[in-house]
Amino acid sequence: MCALWITGGDMRAARRYKVLMTKKAKTQGPTHTTRVLVLVDESNVVSSAWAVKRSMDWLKLRDFLCGADRGRTLIEMVVYVGLPPVMPVWQIEREKKSKFVHWLRSNGFLVVTKDGSPAEEGHYKSNVDVMMAIDAIELSTAMQPDVVTLVTGDADFAYLALQLRRRGIRVEVASVAANLGSGLKSSANEVTDLAPLLGTFETMKAQER
Repeated sequence: MCALWITGGDMRAARRYKVLMTKKAKTQGPTHTTRVLVLVDESNVVSSAWAVKRSMDWLKLRDFLCGADRGRTLIEMVVYVGLPPVMPVWQIEREKKSKFVHWLRSNGFLVVTKDGSPAEEGHYKSNVDVMMAIDAIELSTAMQPDVVTLVTGDADFAYLALQLRRRGIRVEVASVAANLGSGLKSSANEVTDLAPLLGTFETMKAQER
C-alpha cells in the first residue's frame, strides 16, 4: 500500500491559491455581452421574403440576429406592423393581420401597429417610418443598447442611423443587399445581407400569395 503525505506547507499553498483565484474571479466579474435592440420594418422584410417565394420565419430571424452563440443579449425586438384600414371591405385581411400580431406578441416580440388608409384599388398604405424613427431614439436613450439593428432596406432611415451613431451607438442594418438603399448602407457601421438566411426559410404556400 502506498501512502500519500501532505505537508503543512502544501496545505497552506493550496489555501493561498484558492484565495487568489477567488479574488481574481471577483475582480474580473461576469463576461460582457453585447446588448442589442432590434427594430423591424415588417412590410419591408416580408416583401423581401415574398420576392423569393419564402414564408417569413420570425423565430429564425431573431436567432440569426441575436443568437447566444454570438455573445449577444437581445433587449427587445420591436416589430412595426401596418394594419389594413378599419373598413368592412378590409375586415377579413385585418383579422388575419391581427392574428399575426397576436402570434408575434405571444412569442416575445414587442409589436407596434398603425392603422392603414385606402390607397389604389385593392391596396392600402400604412407608413410606420416615423414611429420607428422616434422609438429608435427614445428606446435607445432608455435601454442603453450597445448595438441597434435596423431590419429594413429603406433609405429613409439613413439619417436615423447617423443620429444613433452620434450618440455612441453602433448601428447595424440587416436587409437583402439588392433592396438596400445606398444612403442607408453608407450610414450604418455594418450591413448584413439577409438573402442567404431567407433562402433557408420554407417555400411560401399558395394561400400566402
